[in-house]
Amino acid sequence: MGRTSRRDFIKAAGIGAAALSTRAFPGQREILRMDRLPFGLGMASYTFRAFGLDETIAMTKRLGLKRISLKSMHLPLEDSSAQIQAAAAKVREAGLDLYGGGVIYMRTEAEVRHAFAYAIKAGMRMIIGVPNHELLPLANACVRDYGIMLAIHNHGPTDKIYPTPESVYEKVQSLDLRLGLCLDIGHTQRCGIDPSVPAEKYKERLLDIHIKDVNEATEKGETVEIGRGVIDIPKFLRTLVRTGYRGTASLEYEKDEKDPLPGAAESLGYVRGFLAAL
Repeated sequence: MGRTSRRDFIKAAGIGAAALSTRAFPGQREILRMDRLPFGLGMASYTFRAFGLDETIAMTKRLGLKRISLKSMHLPLEDSSAQIQAAAAKVREAGLDLYGGGVIYMRTEAEVRHAFAYAIKAGMRMIIGVPNHELLPLANACVRDYGIMLAIHNHGPTDKIYPTPESVYEKVQSLDLRLGLCLDIGHTQRCGIDPSVPAEKYKERLLDIHIKDVNEATEKGETVEIGRGVIDIPKFLRTLVRTGYRGTASLEYEKDEKDPLPGAAESLGYVRGFLAAL
């Protein structure tokens, strides 16, 4: 019999944990003790973009997650105050921490102000956003006025505004510390950058993470189940633990739009399996 590599062992352990964590039974507990880590795992609801809010809540809970950030298809930006507040209350009544919303694009002053008003109505602590460069002074003022963090999301090699983590840092380094980076590790790897490097280099500005895996470290790279791609996930997770990252690493699983739960479960199982072995 051939020797099992550490990567294959962790992957197998992770898949097993994922299978266990998706069984629904009364009094279900987290399979692994995540409370000993400085950061938490969450769900970026874009994963469930083909489903409604109720289904998104149910699947997030089935995956054993406690935190969620909502994309606008699940909490529309144009909804009334009453509608936003009711949807946010539904999420919290289900036992989930609605910590943030996004990705929200901000191309005008009105869109910046609207994004912060939306976050206030929903009771969010963070906006995951993409403000145009010229709007950063206004965004910085809103962060200070309302105490809501703004994590700017890098979108990879084809993006003209914030392709890389460095492109975010260059624009925010002199601004309020609550205006920082949402590190999308898939888009970072698609730029040919090991995401562990900016996670450490810009740790004081690292506010949020979209965790995923991709099949190529090129512009053509596409999402795959975590552990099947080219990102060194163990190295990245060790970096977060070593640097004391205290935010959320939210799964954004962009594959299998119509049936994302199996791949999301496998991905989270891989992550949980590795973290349990640290």
